[in-house]
Amino acid sequence: MGDLKFGDAFDYAAAPETTPVPLQKQYELFLDGEFVAPSSGKYFWSVNPSNGKRHARIARGEEKDVDAAVRSARKAYEKVWGPMAPAERGKYLYRIARLIQEKARELAILETMDGGKPIKESRDVDLPLVAAHFFYYAGWADKLEYAFPGGRPEPVGVASQVIPWNFPLLMAAWKIAPALACGNTVVLKPAETTSVTAMHLAQIFQDAGLPPGVVNIVTGAGETGAALIDHPGVDKVAFTGSTAVGKAIAESVADTTKRLTLELGGKAANIVFEDAAIEQAVEGVINGIYFNQGHVCCAGSRLLLQESIHDDFIARLDRRIETLRVGDPLDKNTDIGAINSREQLGRITKLIGSGIEEGAELHESSAKLPEDGFWCRPSFFTGVSASHRIAREEIFGPVLSVLTFRTPAEAVARANDTCYGLSAGIWTDKGSKIFQVADQIRAGVIWANTFNKFDPTSPFGGFKESGFGREGGLQGLRPYVQLG
Repeated sequence: MGDLKFGDAFDYAAAPETTPVPLQKQYELFLDGEFVAPSSGKYFWSVNPSNGKRHARIARGEEKDVDAAVRSARKAYEKVWGPMAPAERGKYLYRIARLIQEKARELAILETMDGGKPIKESRDVDLPLVAAHFFYYAGWADKLEYAFPGGRPEPVGVASQVIPWNFPLLMAAWKIAPALACGNTVVLKPAETTSVTAMHLAQIFQDAGLPPGVVNIVTGAGETGAALIDHPGVDKVAFTGSTAVGKAIAESVADTTKRLTLELGGKAANIVFEDAAIEQAVEGVINGIYFNQGHVCCAGSRLLLQESIHDDFIARLDRRIETLRVGDPLDKNTDIGAINSREQLGRITKLIGSGIEEGAELHESSAKLPEDGFWCRPSFFTGVSASHRIAREEIFGPVLSVLTFRTPAEAVARANDTCYGLSAGIWTDKGSKIFQVADQIRAGVIWANTFNKFDPTSPFGGFKESGFGREGGLQGLRPYVQLG
């Protein structure tokens, strides 16, 4: 024991999650309050990324199913949900939130099995936030006149919502809760690789007694999402995903009357000044890119270090990533889980290869990776220039690019040297510097001496090619109302 030093890595006995999980062998579409087979009779497989094995069949919705979902949502909007007293709508949202809390443990396990993220993230971050969003917007349901004083807010109508694979349940909550609170009905299309928890959320809607058609869920691939977005019966489109797809959606709705909000890609800058608390900043960097496996669009994938602390910080970061445990996502000791899919791992691997080819130096954890499944060691690059692909393109993996700066002005210039503007972080012990720098960074969310902290009362969204519109907070209501 006398040879142990602070920061030494330890081996832990496995601590697998043991809560029983009601994983079904086959999931149907959720239309008009019921689970129904797809019109084509076609299904696709959902794969557990930690072992590469198929674990559930998912219905492949097509244009006919999308049309049925939109018609159901329209009927529910006109006959039931729209005319319903706002306080009554709020009661349904409260009921949903409580049921999510009751089933949080099993939902977290399903999220981890389907998406690959560590159970402690699903359990301690995702699910509490999912319930919190429904609770928060339940409170707004009968108070919209206070959110928009003098504006006489009315619902927009039928909202189509397409969400990504990185935070399946949380993205669903971000979109569904404010839409319902404002009196709209919804057709949701979850990501093809992470559809399981959306269907368990549908079961919660049933258990809560939500009127048929208020929320419909159509699973499928990109064509399913395109059919939903292009459907003439949709009044509002909300999309979270890649910038390329977001641009295509913007073009497709440009000559319509549909409302549109987009939350797209990011290449967040995490700026560490020489007067920052270094160990705190190291942990902030770890939280900003590794604990979420770089799977969040606001991940701090660009680390900007003031030159004077570069060597010390890199040495500490090198030691810290060696302590990160990579492995079974259902093990409560795991820090880094599996990559969501084989395709995503391929994209990450190609970008890592480009960093090496362009002359950056790769620092990689020596963690042993499981033989089966899709895995990537936590790593970072030094010697990165602003022109490198790894410094410019969204990587969506546990890979960090390190750049340096000398002055606050240079830090701001480097932070803004990107087509994205979703988030950023600032680390310094001077409050005045935080405000000075934050005021110049073109990003929708800026954290000070922390990173990746979310709250349903706070708006989230980006600038530039990171999209437009806000989700969360009072501002998250605005896309779902029209003011008289």
